Amino acid sequence: MKFIVGTKTGMTQVFDTEGVCRAATVLTVTPATIAQVKTAEKDGYAAVQLAFGEQKEHRVSKAQKGHFGTAAAAREFRPSEFKGETIGDVEKGATIDVSVFEPGDDITVSAISKGKGFQGVVKRHGFAGGRRSHGQKHSEREPGSIGATGNNRVLKGTRMAGRMGGDTVTVKGLKVLQVNAAENTLVVSGAVPGRKGTLVEVYGA
Repeated sequence: MKFIVGTKTGMTQVFDTEGVCRAATVLTVTPATIAQVKTAEKDGYAAVQLAFGEQKEHRVSKAQKGHFGTAAAAREFRPSEFKGETIGDVEKGATIDVSVFEPGDDITVSAISKGKGFQGVVKRHGFAGGRRSHGQKHSEREPGSIGATGNNRVLKGTRMAGRMGGDTVTVKGLKVLQVNAAENTLVVSGAVPGRKGTLVEVYGA
């Protein structure tokens, strides 16, 4: 099982081995420390918890220091958990970096999408809006009928205007294009959810 945590740096274009120009996303992946290894016998499921990121030592709580112990430095404080049926041969306190992946690996990424605020049904759900004919003046982007006559209420789950974005989005079917262990960067094919600086979890498919 391959896994790592990084931040989205931006998008670019990369020529693959066949000379095809591919849209790509650059991820900055700093080395992380394995803070805990969970097993099905002890915890009910198999998972690995990583400690990563930096923080001033006096801002790290005693609970975090006690949990990490000697497995992670005091500045590595942000835990992220990766579940899997087979974890592999990993030990608490080991350090992993971007070199766990190789060009051509199939991966799955998860990140929080960009927040777009309060949006209408046309942008949020792809509604067509009203017709631009027969005297309509202010209803080009209205949702239309939203209630059921017999129930006299709006049914739960009705697609309406509301807050859009800021959701955890998982994208499957991406590939690793380049791995640069010296600069701690990972170049993956396609687009990754989120803005620049968003935390991205990368799983080996």
